[in-house]
Amino acid sequence: MKTLKITLLAAAFGLMSFTPNSVIGDPIDKTVTNSPVVWKADAVEVGNIPQGTPKAIEFSFKNTGKSDIIITNVKPACGCTAADYTKTPIKPGQTAYVKAVYNAAAKGAFSKTVSVTTNADATPKILTFKGTVI
Repeated sequence: MKTLKITLLAAAFGLMSFTPNSVIGDPIDKTVTNSPVVWKADAVEVGNIPQGTPKAIEFSFKNTGKSDIIITNVKPACGCTAADYTKTPIKPGQTAYVKAVYNAAAKGAFSKTVSVTTNADATPKILTFKGTVI
């Protein structure tokens, strides 16, 4: 009888998992952002554009917070894109812009990004635009 109890106890311990509890394949993203910067769109499809003709893409956002927002840095991912942006503080309720101008020198499909840093968020916002130069 003593051997049976020891065997059952050993089997029970052998079947237990001592790893931390986790849910595998949980499809729900539980990240919550409380950013006062609300972008109208963070990705734009520009379609077909003619080669050699610069294409301007404008992204806009609204300050939904209670204090001013300042765009501290705007950085295109490559030299083929120039950027402009609202340089004055954006008051609560106001809208601001970030404009990217793609030079469209090389034919073919493209996907470009612009990184925007503000005083409201710790990580930069990545804005994307894509299309095809014909």
